[in-house]
Amino acid sequence: MTGLDLFAWIVLLIVLAVAILVCWLMGSLPGHVARSRGHPWADAVRVAGWITLIFGFALWPLALIWAYVDVPAGRAGETRR
Repeated sequence: MTGLDLFAWIVLLIVLAVAILVCWLMGSLPGHVARSRGHPWADAVRVAGWITLIFGFALWPLALIWAYVDVPAGRAGETRR
Protein backbone atom coordinates (compact mmCIF):
# COMPACT_ATOMS: atom_id res chain seq x y z
CA MET A 1 0.00 0.00 0.00
CA THR A 2 1.56 3.24 -1.15
CA GLY A 3 1.23 6.65 0.38
CA LEU A 4 -1.28 7.65 -2.28
CA ASP A 5 -3.49 4.65 -1.43
CA LEU A 6 -3.40 5.57 2.25
CA PHE A 7 -4.29 9.17 1.42
CA ALA A 8 -7.23 7.99 -0.72
CA TRP A 9 -8.57 5.83 2.13
CA ILE A 10 -8.30 8.72 4.59
CA VAL A 11 -10.15 11.04 2.20
CA LEU A 12 -12.81 8.38 1.63
CA LEU A 13 -13.37 7.96 5.37
CA ILE A 14 -13.61 11.72 5.89
CA VAL A 15 -16.13 12.08 3.05
CA LEU A 16 -18.19 9.20 4.48
CA ALA A 17 -18.14 10.72 7.98
CA VAL A 18 -19.22 14.12 6.63
CA ALA A 19 -22.05 12.52 4.62
CA ILE A 20 -23.33 10.71 7.72
CA LEU A 21 -23.11 13.93 9.76
CA VAL A 22 -25.05 15.90 7.13
CA CYS A 23 -27.78 13.23 7.02
CA TRP A 24 -28.06 13.28 10.81
CA LEU A 25 -28.24 17.09 10.89
CA MET A 26 -30.89 17.19 8.17
CA GLY A 27 -32.97 14.55 9.93
CA SER A 28 -32.90 16.33 13.26
CA LEU A 29 -33.30 19.90 11.95
CA PRO A 30 -37.14 20.06 11.68
CA GLY A 31 -37.58 18.65 15.18
CA HIS A 32 -35.01 21.01 16.65
CA VAL A 33 -36.64 24.03 15.01
CA ALA A 34 -40.09 22.95 16.20
CA ARG A 35 -38.91 22.45 19.80
CA SER A 36 -37.06 25.76 19.90
CA ARG A 37 -40.13 27.61 18.56
CA GLY A 38 -42.48 25.91 21.03
CA HIS A 39 -44.49 24.10 18.38
CA PRO A 40 -47.37 22.14 19.97
CA TRP A 41 -46.67 19.10 17.76
CA ALA A 42 -42.88 19.16 18.01
CA ASP A 43 -42.63 15.38 18.39
CA ALA A 44 -44.69 14.82 15.26
CA VAL A 45 -42.49 17.25 13.34
CA ARG A 46 -39.39 15.42 14.59
CA VAL A 47 -40.73 12.06 13.42
CA ALA A 48 -41.84 13.55 10.09
CA GLY A 49 -38.35 14.95 9.53
CA TRP A 50 -36.70 11.55 9.98
CA ILE A 51 -39.31 9.55 8.08
CA THR A 52 -39.33 11.84 5.05
CA LEU A 53 -35.55 11.93 4.98
CA ILE A 54 -35.29 8.15 5.12
CA PHE A 55 -38.04 7.51 2.57
CA GLY A 56 -36.94 9.60 -0.35
CA PHE A 57 -36.24 13.16 0.83
CA ALA A 58 -38.97 14.62 -1.42
CA LEU A 59 -41.25 15.63 1.45
CA TRP A 60 -38.50 16.69 3.87
CA PRO A 61 -38.93 20.40 3.02
CA LEU A 62 -42.60 20.10 4.07
CA ALA A 63 -41.51 18.86 7.50
CA LEU A 64 -39.17 21.84 7.77
CA ILE A 65 -41.92 24.25 6.75
CA TRP A 66 -44.27 22.59 9.26
CA ALA A 67 -41.68 23.26 11.97
CA TYR A 68 -41.84 26.99 11.22
CA VAL A 69 -45.65 27.24 11.00
CA ASP A 70 -47.24 29.00 13.94
CA VAL A 71 -50.37 27.25 15.15
CA PRO A 72 -53.03 29.78 16.15
CA ALA A 73 -54.18 29.52 19.73
CA GLY A 74 -57.87 29.11 20.40
CA ARG A 75 -59.84 31.84 22.13
CA ALA A 76 -60.27 31.62 25.89
CA GLY A 77 -63.20 29.44 26.91
CA GLU A 78 -63.66 27.97 23.44
CA THR A 79 -63.37 24.24 22.86
CA ARG A 80 -62.40 22.65 19.59
CA ARG A 81 -64.63 20.05 18.02
